Amino acid sequence: MSHQRISAARGIAVVFFALAISIAAPVMAAGKVPKSVGPQGFLIWESSRTLPELAFEDEDGRPLTLADFKGKAILLNIWATWCLPCREEMPTLDSLQAQLGGEQFEVVALSVDHAGISVVEKFYRKTGIQHLRQYIDPSTLATSTLGIEGVPTTLLIDHDGREIGRLVGAAEWDSPAMVDLMTRTIEGVPD
Repeated sequence: MSHQRISAARGIAVVFFALAISIAAPVMAAGKVPKSVGPQGFLIWESSRTLPELAFEDEDGRPLTLADFKGKAILLNIWATWCLPCREEMPTLDSLQAQLGGEQFEVVALSVDHAGISVVEKFYRKTGIQHLRQYIDPSTLATSTLGIEGVPTTLLIDHDGREIGRLVGAAEWDSPAMVDLMTRTIEGVPD
């Protein structure tokens, strides 16, 4: 790898680290203290928290809320097609859904694209995403509703609809450590 590419990669890493700190600091200041740090910097909260009502739609325009998923552990990924780190992590989210998705777990990849579900459908088709359902927030209020300052941000939600933890930034979601974290969450023991 050339010196310029290494420098650029380091610069990008510094920007993402600063972004993660700037996003995590207000959350932690609001009393959401992490109990532990999981794989790839995933923050597990000291106590789970109730989430606000979040309205969104599926690929058919059917209205949904997080309550529609109650009884399942959810990995809620807030993303957009224009976000390069989001685009890069999407195949690993698809792989995680293929491995663990079912009655007890679902990866909910919620797009905040202003252009609507058509750009999500086009992105899925172009990149070969096969296991994730398409979800869109037509109001684009998911980020403010959930206290998210940047995408991608991913929330881990237990079977009762409470946030267990979150990760700011992209991750390798199908890594063995992440699969283990999700499996323990499905089984009701996330830490």
